[in-house]
Amino acid sequence: MTTSTAPPASTPPAPPVPLAALLARRDLGLRLLAGPGDVPLHWVHTSEMADPYPYLLGGELLMTAGVQLADPARYVERVAEAGAAALAFGVTPVYDTVPAELVEACALRGLPLLEVPPRTPFTAVARAVWRLMAEARLHELRRVTEAQRSLATAAARPAPVPAVLGALAARLGGRAVLFAPDGTESAAAGREVPAEASRALRELAGVLGPRPGGPAAGGEGGGPRPGGPASASGESGGLRLAAYALGGGDGLVLGVAAERRGPGDHTITGVAVVLLSLLTAPHRGADAAVRDEALVRLLLGASPAEAAATLDPGPWTVVHARGGDGTPFAAADLAASLGTALVASGTGAEALGEAGAARGSGAAPASVRLLLPASSPVTARPGWFLGISAPAAAADLPAADAQAARALRRAEATRSALVRHRPGGLASLVDPDEAAAHARTLLAPLNEPLRETLRAWLSLHGSWDRTAVALDVHRNTVRQRITRCATLLDRDLDDPDVRMELWFALG
Repeated sequence: MTTSTAPPASTPPAPPVPLAALLARRDLGLRLLAGPGDVPLHWVHTSEMADPYPYLLGGELLMTAGVQLADPARYVERVAEAGAAALAFGVTPVYDTVPAELVEACALRGLPLLEVPPRTPFTAVARAVWRLMAEARLHELRRVTEAQRSLATAAARPAPVPAVLGALAARLGGRAVLFAPDGTESAAAGREVPAEASRALRELAGVLGPRPGGPAAGGEGGGPRPGGPASASGESGGLRLAAYALGGGDGLVLGVAAERRGPGDHTITGVAVVLLSLLTAPHRGADAAVRDEALVRLLLGASPAEAAATLDPGPWTVVHARGGDGTPFAAADLAASLGTALVASGTGAEALGEAGAARGSGAAPASVRLLLPASSPVTARPGWFLGISAPAAAADLPAADAQAARALRRAEATRSALVRHRPGGLASLVDPDEAAAHARTLLAPLNEPLRETLRAWLSLHGSWDRTAVALDVHRNTVRQRITRCATLLDRDLDDPDVRMELWFALG
């Protein structure tokens, strides 16, 4: 049994290549002279050292022409001790045939020995291994992606926990069990396993079980022991077993049993652990029911204030965010880090999306709006620009939404991770509707890329270089755009009054 505090990997490692797949390549002409032909190869290494032991990591296909092969038996002994997977011997220019002593030594050690014909350079063998590894990795990534989709689909079903367990068991070809804090099976799916393996899996889950005084003992608190392992693995009855502590904090453990454990199976199980942790988190059901009730009230004609009061009496804070890592889960991760489930895609700031497309920066960053109680702290998040509204009652949420949108625009323009709405000031002396109408008229000649450039340039006090860095464009591009703005607006952008008016209009 082994234990680990590390979470399941998010990306599967490169799968090894079966030696048989390399031997099947007729263009290489490799011939197995000794040892088994079904060992896995993790990489390739070429060495003409008399003792390659210090330079091997294990799992390699070691290739040599025997330049310093003085004692074949000792050489094979050292290669085997280093954990090399197989030995490939190239005939010519040093040897015309593979030395018989080398073949005998490999046979005694059970080390696969391959003959590399003169027409096949070592680079061709290495390239073939890397190509096979790339194909295997692509296949594994596709398998993991398909499994992630099936798990996500299962999590959206009416009974999500059993559905996720069933999808996981199907993908692993084994059994998946959700253990309660007292060690009993809370839910299970997949094929039955022998009683011996079932007991071993329960014992393995117990390693991650609740601490003394937890729910099983009638005390308070639960979950894995503080500082204890987050996962454990073992074998029983010919099955590979693994247990993972869920992150819900109530002592639940996921146990899996399967005949094999491929490179991507750990990743697939990791996705299931995350989903089950979310699905079994304390109070999730109650929170979801309250949100559903609020939505139903809105659909049946209740005012936004009434619906919001169902969720929380307020006041509320509106957050507009843009960024993320480009994955479909970026918005959900942000919402989780801010402690809210009230999140919607899109910020209402279409200019940002068009400006981003104009820059040609690749995959479009996520744009989301979030609603959370004003008492919840909002801090900067890596990879995101955040615009924060002032606290607002339910009836004032539309105004708070506009505040957050303006704050986000300032954050993007100034390349600040977080900008909060600044109440009061000169802008509060102007009627918002009149100001908006004036801004639309004043800025009408400018398209979105020009508006974004002008906003950034004004926010950075007319610095060409800093604006170029902020927008990730050349400084000459900034000069051309600002000159174009001055021409279209027919304004002198060196005039402080003009700059101030434009800054308020760009809001």
